[in-house]
Amino acid sequence: MATKIKVLGQEIPSADTDTTLYEVPAANSTIASTLQVCNQANSDAKFRIAVRPAGASIATKHYLLYDAVIPANDGISLTLGLTLAATDVVTVRANTASVSFNIFGSEIY
Repeated sequence: MATKIKVLGQEIPSADTDTTLYEVPAANSTIASTLQVCNQANSDAKFRIAVRPAGASIATKHYLLYDAVIPANDGISLTLGLTLAATDVVTVRANTASVSFNIFGSEIY
């Protein structure tokens, strides 16, 4: 098996909109090592992170973080080590359009 280390996804979702940050390609698996959240506004924001196995519709059981607060002009680095199978989806959301999400890891194919 080959492994490719890379930036898996980068997004700034619209306010209050579930957004796909990363979807594992078919026939691959992925280890997502780090997820960075950055609030670029002058006020606190809330954010959510969920993992949807096989692209399932979002449900409460999928959330890793739900309405977590990130301070104004600050960043949070989450070292997660998520093991993801083909078609699993990492979904993000924030209550403002000023929060960016970056996910880094390795695709295995």
